Amino acid sequence: MRIRSFSNEQGILYLVATPIGNMQDITLRAIEILKTVDKIYAEDTRNSINLLKHYNITTHLESYHEFNQETKTSDVIDEIKSGKNIALISDAGLPVISDPGYKIVKEARKEGLRVSTIPGPSAGISALIASGIAPMPYTFYGFLDSKQSKRIQELNDIKYINHTIIFYEAPHRLHDTLADMYSVLGNRDICIARELTKTFEEYIETNLGDAINLEPLKGEIVLILEGYKENTDTNINPMERIDELIKFGYKPNEAIKEAAKQLNMDRKELYKNYSNYKNSTRGNLNE
Repeated sequence: MRIRSFSNEQGILYLVATPIGNMQDITLRAIEILKTVDKIYAEDTRNSINLLKHYNITTHLESYHEFNQETKTSDVIDEIKSGKNIALISDAGLPVISDPGYKIVKEARKEGLRVSTIPGPSAGISALIASGIAPMPYTFYGFLDSKQSKRIQELNDIKYINHTIIFYEAPHRLHDTLADMYSVLGNRDICIARELTKTFEEYIETNLGDAINLEPLKGEIVLILEGYKENTDTNINPMERIDELIKFGYKPNEAIKEAAKQLNMDRKELYKNYSNYKNSTRGNLNE
Protein backbone atom coordinates (compact mmCIF):
# COMPACT_ATOMS: atom_id res chain seq x y z
CA MET A 1 0.00 0.00 0.00
CA ARG A 2 1.29 3.46 -0.96
CA ILE A 3 -0.27 6.53 0.64
CA ARG A 4 0.68 10.10 -0.22
CA SER A 5 0.35 12.28 2.88
CA PHE A 6 -0.80 15.43 1.07
CA SER A 7 -2.50 14.12 -2.04
CA ASN A 8 -6.21 14.54 -1.24
CA GLU A 9 -8.79 16.12 1.04
CA GLN A 10 -9.27 13.09 3.30
CA GLY A 11 -8.63 13.54 7.00
CA ILE A 12 -5.14 13.03 8.34
CA LEU A 13 -3.40 12.02 11.58
CA TYR A 14 -0.50 14.27 12.55
CA LEU A 15 2.10 12.98 15.01
CA VAL A 16 3.36 16.21 16.52
CA ALA A 17 6.58 16.54 18.54
CA THR A 18 6.39 18.72 21.65
CA PRO A 19 9.14 20.22 23.87
CA ILE A 20 10.97 17.83 26.20
CA GLY A 21 11.59 20.60 28.74
CA ASN A 22 12.20 24.07 27.40
CA MET A 23 8.93 25.50 26.06
CA GLN A 24 10.78 27.25 23.22
CA ASP A 25 11.79 23.93 21.64
CA ILE A 26 8.83 23.61 19.31
CA THR A 27 8.69 24.24 15.58
CA LEU A 28 6.62 26.92 13.89
CA ARG A 29 4.94 24.21 11.84
CA ALA A 30 3.99 22.27 14.98
CA ILE A 31 2.30 25.36 16.42
CA GLU A 32 0.44 25.97 13.17
CA ILE A 33 -0.76 22.37 12.96
CA LEU A 34 -1.94 22.35 16.58
CA LYS A 35 -3.88 25.55 15.96
CA THR A 36 -5.59 24.36 12.78
CA VAL A 37 -6.46 20.70 13.33
CA ASP A 38 -9.96 19.73 14.42
CA LYS A 39 -8.86 18.01 17.61
CA ILE A 40 -5.75 17.21 19.65
CA TYR A 41 -5.29 13.97 21.58
CA ALA A 42 -2.74 13.93 24.41
CA GLU A 43 -1.52 11.32 26.89
CA ASP A 44 -2.03 13.65 29.86
CA THR A 45 -4.21 16.70 29.22
CA ARG A 46 -3.08 18.26 32.51
CA ASN A 47 0.44 18.57 31.13
CA SER A 48 -0.46 19.39 27.55
CA ILE A 49 -2.85 22.21 28.46
CA ASN A 50 0.10 24.23 29.73
CA LEU A 51 1.81 24.02 26.35
CA LEU A 52 -1.37 24.96 24.50
CA LYS A 53 -1.98 27.95 26.78
CA HIS A 54 1.62 29.10 26.32
CA TYR A 55 1.11 29.34 22.54
CA ASN A 56 -2.53 30.48 22.61
CA ILE A 57 -3.74 27.23 21.06
CA THR A 58 -7.47 26.83 21.64
CA THR A 59 -8.06 23.59 19.73
CA HIS A 60 -10.22 21.04 21.56
CA LEU A 61 -8.08 18.69 23.65
CA GLU A 62 -8.93 15.12 24.69
CA SER A 63 -7.01 12.38 26.49
CA TYR A 64 -5.61 9.25 24.87
CA HIS A 65 -3.71 6.97 27.23
CA GLU A 66 -3.10 3.30 27.98
CA PHE A 67 -6.30 2.99 30.01
CA ASN A 68 -8.69 4.27 27.33
CA GLN A 69 -6.85 3.48 24.10
CA GLU A 70 -8.98 0.43 23.30
CA THR A 71 -12.14 2.53 23.04
CA LYS A 72 -10.60 5.82 21.90
CA THR A 73 -8.69 4.31 18.97
CA SER A 74 -11.86 3.53 17.06
CA ASP A 75 -13.17 7.03 17.78
CA VAL A 76 -10.04 8.61 16.34
CA ILE A 77 -10.13 6.40 13.24
CA ASP A 78 -13.80 7.27 12.64
CA GLU A 79 -13.02 10.98 12.98
CA ILE A 80 -10.24 10.79 10.38
CA LYS A 81 -12.47 8.80 8.05
CA SER A 82 -15.10 11.52 8.34
CA GLY A 83 -12.58 14.06 7.05
CA LYS A 84 -11.26 15.54 10.31
CA ASN A 85 -7.61 16.38 10.86
CA ILE A 86 -6.33 15.01 14.15
CA ALA A 87 -3.11 15.70 16.05
CA LEU A 88 -1.57 13.25 18.51
CA ILE A 89 0.95 14.62 21.00
CA SER A 90 2.99 13.20 23.86
CA ASP A 91 3.66 14.69 27.28
CA ALA A 92 7.11 15.51 25.92
CA GLY A 93 8.98 14.73 22.70
CA LEU A 94 7.77 12.48 19.93
CA PRO A 95 4.46 10.65 20.36
CA VAL A 96 4.26 6.85 20.00
CA ILE A 97 7.78 6.37 21.47
CA SER A 98 7.44 4.95 25.00
CA ASP A 99 3.83 6.12 25.23
CA PRO A 100 0.44 5.24 23.71
CA GLY A 101 -0.14 5.98 20.04
CA TYR A 102 1.18 2.97 18.16
CA LYS A 103 -2.28 1.39 18.08
CA ILE A 104 -3.79 4.46 16.39
CA VAL A 105 -1.01 4.57 13.80
CA LYS A 106 -1.30 0.84 13.09
CA GLU A 107 -5.09 1.05 12.65
CA ALA A 108 -4.82 4.19 10.50
CA ARG A 109 -2.31 2.47 8.22
CA LYS A 110 -4.50 -0.64 8.02
CA GLU A 111 -7.43 1.54 6.95
CA GLY A 112 -5.36 3.34 4.32
CA LEU A 113 -5.60 6.68 6.12
CA ARG A 114 -3.00 9.41 5.94
CA VAL A 115 -0.42 9.69 8.74
CA SER A 116 2.27 12.36 8.81
CA THR A 117 4.99 13.37 11.26
CA ILE A 118 5.68 16.89 12.47
CA PRO A 119 9.26 16.34 13.67
CA GLY A 120 10.95 17.90 16.65
CA PRO A 121 12.63 17.08 19.98
CA SER A 122 13.50 13.55 21.08
CA ALA A 123 15.02 12.99 24.52
CA GLY A 124 16.78 9.80 23.47
CA ILE A 125 18.53 11.25 20.42
CA SER A 126 19.31 14.51 22.21
CA ALA A 127 21.04 12.61 25.02
CA LEU A 128 22.83 10.32 22.58
CA ILE A 129 24.55 13.04 20.56
CA ALA A 130 25.78 14.84 23.70
CA SER A 131 26.84 11.73 25.63
CA GLY A 132 30.32 11.19 24.23
CA ILE A 133 29.44 7.52 23.62
CA ALA A 134 29.53 6.24 20.02
CA PRO A 135 26.30 7.50 18.38
CA MET A 136 26.13 4.92 15.58
CA PRO A 137 24.93 2.29 15.40
CA TYR A 138 22.51 2.45 18.29
CA THR A 139 19.45 0.63 19.62
CA PHE A 140 16.60 2.53 21.24
CA TYR A 141 15.15 0.33 23.99
CA GLY A 142 13.04 2.72 26.04
CA PHE A 143 11.88 1.58 29.49
CA LEU A 144 12.97 -1.71 30.97
CA ASP A 145 10.33 -3.64 32.91
CA SER A 146 9.59 -2.33 36.40
CA LYS A 147 9.72 -5.85 37.87
CA GLN A 148 13.26 -6.99 38.64
CA SER A 149 12.86 -10.56 37.39
CA LYS A 150 11.57 -9.38 33.99
CA ARG A 151 14.11 -6.55 33.87
CA ILE A 152 16.98 -8.98 34.39
CA GLN A 153 15.61 -11.23 31.64
CA GLU A 154 15.40 -8.25 29.27
CA LEU A 155 19.00 -7.31 30.06
CA ASN A 156 20.12 -10.88 29.45
CA ASP A 157 18.39 -10.78 26.07
CA ILE A 158 20.36 -7.70 24.97
CA LYS A 159 23.66 -8.18 26.80
CA TYR A 160 25.65 -9.06 23.67
CA ILE A 161 24.42 -6.20 21.49
CA ASN A 162 27.70 -4.60 20.47
CA HIS A 163 26.52 -1.05 19.93
CA THR A 164 25.12 1.81 22.02
CA ILE A 165 21.73 1.32 23.70
CA ILE A 166 19.34 4.11 24.77
CA PHE A 167 17.10 3.61 27.80
CA TYR A 168 14.54 5.75 29.61
CA GLU A 169 14.12 5.34 33.36
CA ALA A 170 12.11 6.79 36.21
CA PRO A 171 14.20 8.33 39.02
CA HIS A 172 12.75 6.10 41.74
CA ARG A 173 13.84 2.96 39.81
CA LEU A 174 17.22 4.28 38.66
CA HIS A 175 19.41 2.73 41.35
CA ASP A 176 17.83 -0.72 40.97
CA THR A 177 18.13 -0.56 37.20
CA LEU A 178 21.80 0.46 37.34
CA ALA A 179 22.51 -2.33 39.83
CA ASP A 180 20.85 -4.90 37.58
CA MET A 181 22.73 -3.57 34.56
CA TYR A 182 26.02 -3.93 36.44
CA SER A 183 25.24 -7.47 37.57
CA VAL A 184 24.09 -8.65 34.13
CA LEU A 185 26.17 -6.58 31.71
CA GLY A 186 29.40 -5.98 33.62
CA ASN A 187 31.19 -2.68 34.09
CA ARG A 188 30.42 -0.62 30.98
CA ASP A 189 30.62 3.10 30.33
CA ILE A 190 27.35 4.95 30.73
CA CYS A 191 26.12 8.51 30.43
CA ILE A 192 23.18 9.51 32.61
CA ALA A 193 21.39 12.49 31.06
CA ARG A 194 19.01 14.29 33.40
CA GLU A 195 16.45 17.09 32.95
CA LEU A 196 17.34 17.73 29.30
CA THR A 197 16.85 21.34 28.11
CA LYS A 198 15.71 22.40 31.59
CA THR A 199 17.46 24.62 34.13
CA PHE A 200 19.05 21.69 35.97
CA GLU A 201 20.19 19.79 32.87
CA GLU A 202 23.07 17.48 33.77
CA TYR A 203 25.21 14.79 32.15
CA ILE A 204 26.94 12.24 34.39
CA GLU A 205 29.70 10.41 32.52
CA THR A 206 30.68 7.33 34.51
CA ASN A 207 30.62 3.53 34.46
CA LEU A 208 28.10 1.09 35.88
CA GLY A 209 30.37 0.11 38.76
CA ASP A 210 30.54 3.70 39.99
CA ALA A 211 27.00 4.64 38.96
CA ILE A 212 25.45 2.29 41.51
CA ASN A 213 26.96 4.46 44.25
CA LEU A 214 25.46 7.73 43.02
CA GLU A 215 23.17 9.74 45.25
CA PRO A 216 19.45 9.63 44.36
CA LEU A 217 18.66 11.68 41.26
CA LYS A 218 15.49 13.53 40.33
CA GLY A 219 13.85 14.44 37.05
CA GLU A 220 13.49 12.88 33.61
CA ILE A 221 16.37 10.48 32.94
CA VAL A 222 17.93 9.02 29.80
CA LEU A 223 20.65 6.36 29.96
CA ILE A 224 23.18 6.03 27.14
CA LEU A 225 24.94 2.70 27.59
CA GLU A 226 28.07 1.42 25.88
CA GLY A 227 27.56 -1.75 23.85
CA TYR A 228 29.12 -5.14 24.51
CA LYS A 229 32.85 -5.52 24.00
CA GLU A 230 34.94 -8.62 24.45
CA ASN A 231 36.83 -8.13 27.69
CA THR A 232 40.52 -7.41 27.30
CA ASP A 233 41.15 -6.12 30.81
CA THR A 234 43.47 -8.63 32.44
CA ASN A 235 43.33 -6.73 35.74
CA ILE A 236 39.81 -7.97 36.57
CA ASN A 237 39.90 -10.64 39.26
CA PRO A 238 37.63 -13.48 38.08
CA MET A 239 37.00 -14.66 41.65
CA GLU A 240 35.88 -11.20 42.71
CA ARG A 241 33.66 -10.91 39.64
CA ILE A 242 31.94 -14.21 40.50
CA ASP A 243 31.42 -13.06 44.08
CA GLU A 244 29.90 -9.80 42.78
CA LEU A 245 27.44 -11.72 40.58
CA ILE A 246 26.44 -13.94 43.50
CA LYS A 247 25.91 -10.81 45.58
CA PHE A 248 23.51 -9.54 42.91
CA GLY A 249 21.43 -12.74 43.04
CA TYR A 250 23.12 -15.25 40.75
CA LYS A 251 23.49 -18.83 41.95
CA PRO A 252 27.17 -19.89 42.12
CA ASN A 253 27.08 -22.02 38.97
CA GLU A 254 25.20 -19.27 37.08
CA ALA A 255 27.70 -16.68 38.28
CA ILE A 256 30.63 -18.79 37.06
CA LYS A 257 29.01 -19.28 33.67
CA GLU A 258 28.26 -15.57 33.34
CA ALA A 259 31.74 -14.50 34.48
CA ALA A 260 33.28 -16.89 31.96
CA LYS A 261 31.31 -15.19 29.16
CA GLN A 262 32.10 -11.68 30.34
CA LEU A 263 35.82 -12.37 30.80
CA ASN A 264 36.17 -14.67 27.78
CA MET A 265 37.42 -17.55 29.94
CA ASP A 266 36.91 -21.32 29.92
CA ARG A 267 33.93 -22.11 32.17
CA LYS A 268 35.18 -25.49 33.40
CA GLU A 269 38.59 -24.09 34.26
CA LEU A 270 36.99 -21.12 36.00
CA TYR A 271 34.73 -23.45 38.01
CA LYS A 272 37.75 -25.43 39.14
CA ASN A 273 39.64 -22.27 40.10
CA TYR A 274 36.66 -20.85 41.97
CA SER A 275 36.14 -24.13 43.85
CA ASN A 276 39.76 -24.04 44.97
CA TYR A 277 39.38 -20.37 45.88
CA LYS A 278 36.33 -21.06 48.06
CA ASN A 279 37.93 -24.12 49.65
CA SER A 280 40.89 -21.99 50.68
CA THR A 281 38.69 -19.30 52.18
CA ARG A 282 35.44 -20.51 53.67
CA GLY A 283 34.67 -24.03 52.57
CA ASN A 284 33.20 -25.83 49.61
CA LEU A 285 31.37 -24.18 46.76
CA ASN A 286 27.63 -24.37 47.38
CA GLU A 287 26.14 -25.66 44.14
